[in-house]
Amino acid sequence: MGLPRFGRPKGVEGELSPNLFVANCGPAVGYSHDTIASVFSAFGEVKGVCAADESGARVIVSYCDESSARVALEALDGHPCPDLGGRSLHIRYSVLQPTSQGKVNDSVPVSLVALDLNIPGLYLLHDFVSPKEEEELLAAVDDKPWKSLAKRRVQHYGYEFCYEVNEYPRGVGLSPHIDTHSAFEGFIFSLSLAGPCIMEFRRYTEGAWLPKDTSSTSTMVQTPENGPNFLRRAIYLPPRSMLLLSGEARYAWHHYIPHHKIDLVKDSVVRRGSRRVSFTFRKAKTDPCQCEFPQYCDSHR
Repeated sequence: MGLPRFGRPKGVEGELSPNLFVANCGPAVGYSHDTIASVFSAFGEVKGVCAADESGARVIVSYCDESSARVALEALDGHPCPDLGGRSLHIRYSVLQPTSQGKVNDSVPVSLVALDLNIPGLYLLHDFVSPKEEEELLAAVDDKPWKSLAKRRVQHYGYEFCYEVNEYPRGVGLSPHIDTHSAFEGFIFSLSLAGPCIMEFRRYTEGAWLPKDTSSTSTMVQTPENGPNFLRRAIYLPPRSMLLLSGEARYAWHHYIPHHKIDLVKDSVVRRGSRRVSFTFRKAKTDPCQCEFPQYCDSHR
């Protein structure tokens, strides 16, 4: 889940902007974006409020005009705000910055249920295991040796290249990929334990990406972090939930976990735990893939 990029205005000293960077204010300190918008609307029409970064304690308040932003800054910067619990706000002007592709790195709404994503073949079951079963499973894997990768640890069961247990330290995610078609059958299950995360899905249009590795011994087909032509969806995976990828969700949508320590879910701040352990279940495939998505399939290439 990306966040808009803001920076200081360029030009002469004192240049105005309709956007204000507001510190010591946000969901992490108990105030929703709607509440903040209501408070700042006393100085003019507020176009919107969004997170300034992943802390949850800094926001961007965007006005429809620069004069409203100026009045709000003069009234609230460095002064206790009675409508926000008497908090002293620290405010400066800010401007929206383009990404290297010339586009704003806007955030994607995070859903709580798979049905909201409208991705065929994607299912999420909450509380698939009990807290006691979760504790027993974590104890079982911690009793076995781990293999360290660059940013996370894994345990292998079955084929060596098939990562069936993954441990993600806080803040560590997963690059966008589709599990290789010819290596695995059509159902992929992922059980999340210990900590929550956000998983994003991307559907690239044909010709918008090229894989780095099409060998059948790779578990991933990598793509660029950002592309000009793709759909984005995101879902919150709570501890003890089971995710199923099948059909189109398994064969045509890239999935990845953003590298965040804090996620924004429905205007709430969710802090990732010290670790997340993923049990990923795949069935090895020995014959070529016959899926209906040749543009994403290594067997068709």
